[in-house]
Amino acid sequence: MRRKILAGLAGVAAVVALAGPAAADTTGETIVTLTVDAAGGLSITVPATANIGHGVEGSTISGQLGPVTVLDQRGSLTPNWTVNVFSTDFTTGGGTSGETIANINVLYWSGNPTATAGGGTFTPGQPNSGDQVIINVPRTAMSHTGGTGNNFATWNPTLVVNVPDGTVQGVYTGTVTHQVF
Repeated sequence: MRRKILAGLAGVAAVVALAGPAAADTTGETIVTLTVDAAGGLSITVPATANIGHGVEGSTISGQLGPVTVLDQRGSLTPNWTVNVFSTDFTTGGGTSGETIANINVLYWSGNPTATAGGGTFTPGQPNSGDQVIINVPRTAMSHTGGTGNNFATWNPTLVVNVPDGTVQGVYTGTVTHQVF
């Protein structure tokens, strides 16, 4: 019986030896992932204050607000954005009718961008003084379409305030708001 087992083992060994080594797989694939994070979001910076000058009742006072900058760090495939601008009334003292310049008298023009970076098209809402708009309701100041990835734009808008007859002397304060979305 021992002979039969040895003969059987020898036969198995011979078959294994004749078959040779098993064929090796010659390819190997690894699926690799990575994440590209956005450097930031969509933000806007504006001057904290601006003094656009002085004048008398019945005149027009105008001046630049200072640089407004939109920074788009969303890293988007479609990095489109629009900036709207609007104004409050301007008041002095107690804000009575003679101490208020209603926002219907406040006009704005963006001018062209003073600096841009990134692909796509940057479009000013009002490229020239003749395009100025009343900002008693939200108006488009600047927009961006197309391109991919990050971008930014800066412009220096002009505010024009028509001072109505009957407006009293004083330092008038109002708020101009820029919103990016």
